[in-house]
Amino acid sequence: MGIYGQDWASYQSSNPDTTGLSFAFVKVSEGLSYINPKWASQRDHAKAHGLVWGAYHYPHMANSPTGEADFFLAQVAWQPGDIVVLDWEGYDDANSGVPKARQVAYRDAWLSYVKSTMPDHAVGMYCNLDYWLNVDTTSNCGDFLWIATAGRPAGSPGIQAPWLFHQYSDDGVDRDYCHLGSRAALRDWSLSFQQPAPPTPHYTEDDMLAYLPPIPANTTVDLPVEPAGTPTNPQGSARNGPMWLCLAPQGAEGQVVTAFHHERGNWDAPAAPVTLTLTGSKLVLELPAGTDVDKVRIRSTAPLLGYITGRQIA
Repeated sequence: MGIYGQDWASYQSSNPDTTGLSFAFVKVSEGLSYINPKWASQRDHAKAHGLVWGAYHYPHMANSPTGEADFFLAQVAWQPGDIVVLDWEGYDDANSGVPKARQVAYRDAWLSYVKSTMPDHAVGMYCNLDYWLNVDTTSNCGDFLWIATAGRPAGSPGIQAPWLFHQYSDDGVDRDYCHLGSRAALRDWSLSFQQPAPPTPHYTEDDMLAYLPPIPANTTVDLPVEPAGTPTNPQGSARNGPMWLCLAPQGAEGQVVTAFHHERGNWDAPAAPVTLTLTGSKLVLELPAGTDVDKVRIRSTAPLLGYITGRQIA
C-alpha cells in the first residue's frame, strides 16, 4: 500500500489535474539561469489541493554546486514541510561532457551544502537506474532516494537500496509512487526535519532595565555605556545606581570575550574568555558608571541573549 504523485515542469500546465494524487514535485530551476516560468503557480495549485510539495533543481555539473544551489534556493520562500531535491542526471549537452567523477563530486557537494543551508527540510536526490548503478560510487542520496525506473510496476524499482519515491512511468506525465501509507504519513515525515525552536529564556531577577537584541554567534557587537542611560537607551534617565550586563547562551555552549572602550579612543585589553554552558551559567558584567568608559564590546562563539539589570546578581 502506498500513495501516488507526479512531477511537473514547464511541459505541464500551471494547474495540472491532481485527482488521486498525494504529492507533487515541481522543477524550479536549471543551471545558473533557467527558471521554470510555471513553477510558482504549479506549487500554489498543488498546495491548494492539499498535496505535499517538493521542488527540484536540474544541474549543469560543470558549474559550482554551491553556486547552483544558491540560485535554486533563492527562488523559493520555503515553508515547513517543503521537500528539496537534486535531479541528478546528465544526458543533455550541458552535462554529457562532464566526467562522471566530477558528476559524483557535484552531487555530494550539492547535497551537503543544501542540507547545511536547509537543515529543517528533507534534502534528497532523484536519479534513474543507470545513474544509480553505473555513475554513483558513494550511495549518497541525502535524506532520501527518489529512483526512476520507467516501465517497472509502481513500488517495484528493482534495487536493493532503501528508497522513498519511485518514478515508474513517464507516459505523458511523470508518475510517482511513495511507499508510505498515506498523505498524512508523508506530511509527518516531511515535517519531522524541523528543528525544535530554542526555549524562550526566563529570568527571575528583578529590576530589569532593558533587554538586548539577540547577539549572533561569532559577531562583534559594541554596546554604548553612558552614565545617563543604559546600553540600549544611552540617553535615558539618570541611573539610580550601578548596572550589570547579563549574557546567557542560546542553543549552544560558547566562550564570551568582552572589552571596554574609553572616550579618549582606546580599548582595554580583552578580558579572559568566559565559558558559558547551557546549564544555567551566564556572564554578569558590571558596567562602569562615572568614568570615561563609553562602550563595551561583546564577542561570543555561541548566540547570546542579554539584559540589563539594576540589581547585582550572582
